[in-house]
Amino acid sequence: MKVWHHAPVHHLGEAGAYIVTTGTYQKQHFFASPERLSILHDRLLGVAEEYDQALQAWAVLSNHYHFVTISPADPESLRLMIRQLHWETAVAVNDLDGTPGRKVWFNYWDKLLTYERSYLARLNYVHYNPLKHGLCEVAERYPWCSAGWFERTAAPGFLRTVKSFQSDRVNVPDAYEPMAPRSAP
Repeated sequence: MKVWHHAPVHHLGEAGAYIVTTGTYQKQHFFASPERLSILHDRLLGVAEEYDQALQAWAVLSNHYHFVTISPADPESLRLMIRQLHWETAVAVNDLDGTPGRKVWFNYWDKLLTYERSYLARLNYVHYNPLKHGLCEVAERYPWCSAGWFERTAAPGFLRTVKSFQSDRVNVPDAYEPMAPRSAP
C-alpha cells in the first residue's frame, strides 16, 4: 500500500478508545463566533450519538477540535461520523458566508489509545484544551468543551484521577492558535 506522506494514515481497524484531532483548511478561523462554535459543537455531539460513539471528552475551537471517544464494535463508524460532521459543518459555515463549495476542513488525526495512562492523560488534555490556548480562565466555563460536563457528571475519584495526569507532554497534533469567540459585527 502506498502512503501519501503528507496525510495521516488512519488505523481505524478495531473498537476501542480513540483521540481525534481535526484542523480547518490553512488553520483558518471558520468557527470564531459563538454561533459558529455552537454549530460545530452541537453537530459533533449529534453525529457522535447517531454513530454510537461514546464521547468522553471534546473541545471545539475556532480552527480545530479534539475529542476522545469509545468507538463501537464497528470502528468504520468513526470515519463515517467524521465525514458527516465535516460535510454538515462545512455546508453550514459556507452558507453563512455565501461561499458554497469552499474547503473548510483539512486532515484529521486519530490514535487508538491502548494504555490506561495514555487514555487518562488525553482526557485531561482535551477537557482543558481551551485553557491551554488561553481562551478562558476556567475550562469548566468554556461552553464548547466537555470540562464542565465532566466536572458535573464524573465520579469524584475518577475526576481527581484524570485531573492528576499531566498533559503538557502528551503527543497530540495541536499546532493551532485559535481565536477567542467574538460576536458577529
